[in-house]
Amino acid sequence: MSYDLVVIGGGPAGYVGAIRAAQLGKKVACVEKERAGGTCLNWGCIPTKSLLRNAELFHLMKHRADEFGFSFDNLSFDWSKVIKRSRDVADKNAGGIEYLFKKNKVDYILGEASLERAGSVTVKSRDGKTQKLEAKNVLLSTGVVSRPMPGLPFNGTTVIGSREAMILEKQPKSIVIIGAGAIGVEFAYFFNAFGTKVTLIEMLPNILPLEDTEASQTLEKAYAKLGIQVLTNTKVVKAEAGKEGVKISVEGKKVETLEAEVCLVAIGVQALLSGGTALKLTQRGYIETDARYQTSLPGVFAAGDIIGPPLLAHVASYEAIQAVEGMFTNHAPKKVSVFPSCTYCQPQVASVGLTERAAKEKGLKFKVGKFPFSASGKARAVGETDGFVKILFGEPYGEVLGAHIVGAEATEMIGELGLAITLEATHEEIEATIHAHPTLSEAVHEATGQAYGVAIHL
Repeated sequence: MSYDLVVIGGGPAGYVGAIRAAQLGKKVACVEKERAGGTCLNWGCIPTKSLLRNAELFHLMKHRADEFGFSFDNLSFDWSKVIKRSRDVADKNAGGIEYLFKKNKVDYILGEASLERAGSVTVKSRDGKTQKLEAKNVLLSTGVVSRPMPGLPFNGTTVIGSREAMILEKQPKSIVIIGAGAIGVEFAYFFNAFGTKVTLIEMLPNILPLEDTEASQTLEKAYAKLGIQVLTNTKVVKAEAGKEGVKISVEGKKVETLEAEVCLVAIGVQALLSGGTALKLTQRGYIETDARYQTSLPGVFAAGDIIGPPLLAHVASYEAIQAVEGMFTNHAPKKVSVFPSCTYCQPQVASVGLTERAAKEKGLKFKVGKFPFSASGKARAVGETDGFVKILFGEPYGEVLGAHIVGAEATEMIGELGLAITLEATHEEIEATIHAHPTLSEAVHEATGQAYGVAIHL
């Protein structure tokens, strides 16, 4: 079979790139070894949000029912149904991608692909048969997998990665989570909400270390109220895993040994490289690409997590579209510069652009506007007053340099501020935009006003 483009990997980079090429009238095949949608739809973004929604609802009913005038007798949950709902959501979304392939006439091939040379891909199906695909262009989008911790290999039962954490048949009574990035923080909220004793370990000074320091510290305080033990500035020095559980020795504010039924290792990921021709890699083991997303092999391109951070589904999709349009049109591909980061625990954390730390390191002059949700009428009405909106405005022009939101629906609200950065909106333009009342997004308007001394409700 001969194609204009063969895509290896069917995740947010792969399936999006394949569909975009098909929209441009090209003959396209997408090879995926498991299921359309990749990690994001099947084992990441989508099913975890299902789990977190269950956790949010149960926590609300368990701990805050009286506040809303509700009462329950024998409130309980069915762990197996919680997990099943997550899998059902993932299955439905993956089926949607398969439909989009058919609609756009993309050949969807199940199997494990290897790049033999530029323009030649070999696919081995599950029944052991092989086929060769010829392609004018190849797009690699195989993504990443959980990185094991030295001395504490995954065993699927007591030492697990995020994939196993989503489908545990039995709820653990206790869990130690190593790594407090988005994955670790989200699972900490999920397990805690259902009553698991959670200890969250992070070797850096704050959880969500890439986020604004104030945002991270606000979430830490919220987690303390939830009963999650957060150990920052803490290093794992020894770890033992057995059939019944784990023992994790740490050094931080104090030296101690933690015991738990399960340990979730969430210290990062490593590139999932397909077999065949070797390509030039970065120092961190990702595929190196040029300004057009082309690898060291002409005609072979790469996009998504496989080319390195930021490791986000929406970034992967953007990169794939840029790469494909660069292949088949006169479009000059763009690299990712401004993008939203979102963590879907409660309260949610979302950001776009520069943190205060980064702005100071760059030597930029800026003003900071901040509005707490405790002063928001809508936040009070829905009972979600934790957190704030914080916006950095450059001087002397007042353009948005960065924005940080902690609170309910933060991940939905961040889009407005991403658009503001893209359009180079100034504080005056945000201030002049009427925000509906009552809404949580009014906090964006108020934070803007606060930066320049004209906030009304503060």
